[in-house]
Amino acid sequence: MSSSTHNAEHYRRDSRLLEQARVTVVPPLVDTFAVALGRFDDALFDRAERAGHSQMAFLDAMRELRRRRDEIIRRFRTHLEKAWRSLEAGEPLSMESALAEPSSGLSLISDQELESRLAARNLASVIMRDCKPVLQRLDRRLGWIAGNLVLDNDHNPIGPEHIGVAIHEAFATCELSLEVRLVVIKLCERDLVPGIGRIYEALDQRLVQSGVMPEMPATRSPARPAQRAPEMTREMEREAMAEEDEASAPAWAARFTHRMAGMKGGMQASMGHGSFGDGPSGYAGGAQGVLLEALHHLLQESRGNREVAEPARASSGGDNRPLSQREMLSVLSLLQSTPSATLRAAIGDTGESLAQRLKSEVLSGATQLGVDPSTARLAPVDEDAIDLVGMLFDVMLDERDLEGRPRELIGRLVVPFVKVALLDRRMFVQKTHPARRLLNVLAEACEGNNGESAAERTLMTKVEEVVDRLTAEFNENLAIFLTLEEEFRDFLGQHKRRIEIAERRAAEIQSGQERLESARVRMAQELSARLDGRHVPQAIDDFMRQPWAHHVTMTVLREGEDGDGLRDALALADGLMEELTEAQRQIIGKPWLQSWRPSLQKVFASVGMNPDAASSAVDALHDTLQAVAASRPDLERQLPELPQVALPKVAEDDSVSIQLVGGTDTLDFDSTDADHFRSLAIGTWLDFVDKDNKVQAGKLSWVSPISSRLLFVNRRGVRFCVASPEELAMMVRMGRLRTHEEEDAFDSAMQGVIERLDPEKAAVGA
Repeated sequence: MSSSTHNAEHYRRDSRLLEQARVTVVPPLVDTFAVALGRFDDALFDRAERAGHSQMAFLDAMRELRRRRDEIIRRFRTHLEKAWRSLEAGEPLSMESALAEPSSGLSLISDQELESRLAARNLASVIMRDCKPVLQRLDRRLGWIAGNLVLDNDHNPIGPEHIGVAIHEAFATCELSLEVRLVVIKLCERDLVPGIGRIYEALDQRLVQSGVMPEMPATRSPARPAQRAPEMTREMEREAMAEEDEASAPAWAARFTHRMAGMKGGMQASMGHGSFGDGPSGYAGGAQGVLLEALHHLLQESRGNREVAEPARASSGGDNRPLSQREMLSVLSLLQSTPSATLRAAIGDTGESLAQRLKSEVLSGATQLGVDPSTARLAPVDEDAIDLVGMLFDVMLDERDLEGRPRELIGRLVVPFVKVALLDRRMFVQKTHPARRLLNVLAEACEGNNGESAAERTLMTKVEEVVDRLTAEFNENLAIFLTLEEEFRDFLGQHKRRIEIAERRAAEIQSGQERLESARVRMAQELSARLDGRHVPQAIDDFMRQPWAHHVTMTVLREGEDGDGLRDALALADGLMEELTEAQRQIIGKPWLQSWRPSLQKVFASVGMNPDAASSAVDALHDTLQAVAASRPDLERQLPELPQVALPKVAEDDSVSIQLVGGTDTLDFDSTDADHFRSLAIGTWLDFVDKDNKVQAGKLSWVSPISSRLLFVNRRGVRFCVASPEELAMMVRMGRLRTHEEEDAFDSAMQGVIERLDPEKAAVGA
């Protein structure tokens, strides 16, 4: 604020106007916050009703907020008054300085505190987005009456950033779970933003009426210093590292640990040479720092192997100047807003390395900043970041079921994530990082989503909206990841309720198909038992294979195999066959089918024949039996034309092709595996691997009580595999089925990166 101090020497602060402004804005902000706080009770109760296992956390939060209501409001007011006094004193308080001041006497913060701070910054960005024009005017007018100070969003005492800090401080002493704390801050966004906008407008009008810059030109307020966001990120890194917790380590880290001992010497040699573990953005130590150093070591080895194969590239640029981080971020911002055609092509091409393409794009893009690409190179730490992110997305796009539009949307995230890697390398080693959480939920929504159902198309539209907002709005403020992730999780929660309905429907469809199949099998068995190997007149054969077969199938579907309807139908068939036997013995003068006429008419009626037509059909059967008894084939009659009937078809879900493995007699499988699948619990997930090594997770949704086959649905509740325990056991032997590891997309891709960087595997591949 040196320029502000210089200006203050030439302009006198107007204490009277400052006090009027304070009265106009601070008390109304406090009152608006208090009113909003009073509405949280109902909102939290509604959340508790659908919170599942987190229900008690929300109920406890309701009691906590009621108990501490006065303290919460007081803490909110205290921060705003403190920030305003700093303005009156001519030294406006920076929001970042306010956050850096330990609220409890400790200099270290927990992950929960860090998440709360990110949520507060997210709230500030929402207020800024909705109130930007009036805030630009207030920055100038408040700065003018405070001694012609240059205010920006960071130093305006009643601006979005300080309101975010005030809300963070208000709830700092409350005993709330992280999930509830983030919901509470989100509720502040919903209930406060409209009122805050009106208060800003009222203050602006009051200042105009008091003659403060009434003819203000429409100019932009001074931008925040370019390095502010990276500085904030570094501060967050230093504080968060002090609260390292093994519980926050990514899943792939455990599988990676055994490699570290073998590379310990190499890691020590690489320490302090531009690796992830040093420099302003790195770590001095700790478990996460060790992981980052190990990654850097593997990257160095991999890069060294490539440079041996490409000596010309390795030897070029020994005196080249490395691009600064600001230059890197500027070039990446250009790529983020307008990706080049070659980068888009690389996203769609499974054969090109995204990491190599990104590095080429960054160096060529530097020309737009006036940098000669022939004299520029990447700093080792920045090359590490690009390599890791590029390989991460390579693995994700190659190994997950991402094709077409989903692949394109996930691929568009690669540039923003390189920027995150440059600003905050904890993304690679902290599973709670907001950027990786956002990537995980987006990958979950995109995986296997071909947009063939209305729900899938709606979900993809939401994914596209999130990606568009991220690429348009992400500068160097990581809070946007928290914003988008929370909004998308809310949407995904609604989508998952639709998935549950789809899953139930898939089970109903499969159950209907199996019942229909079972009814057909029973009908075929009964038909075969009566007709196979026996000469039957055409009319009787037509009756048995058409009206009677349809009637039996429908009866089994409606009543099951133990109902009276099936017994009556079988008795009719047996009676008809018995009378045919008598006719074939030339018994003359019998009133054929007299006792079976009502049953026969019922069967003909079941296929749509009216009473007259049904009676004529029964007469045709009667005359045929009489002709058989008289040994006069020429007198046999044909049935009248029968209505065209078809067995009912169960509604199909065509959004995903169904994999049904058939024929177990010749299967080669382990009986132990088959026994395992027979006892598999509903809700168990397995990984299905196709011929292209694409992996799709499937959830056991239903087991047929008829055939014992297992129905698996994908993450959208759509069935894609129906198989018997024996067929599944065979798939295990073929390497097409394996245990599902509940691992998010980011962790799974990082494990793939580690495997690609493995020197031994690289040597085998070469």
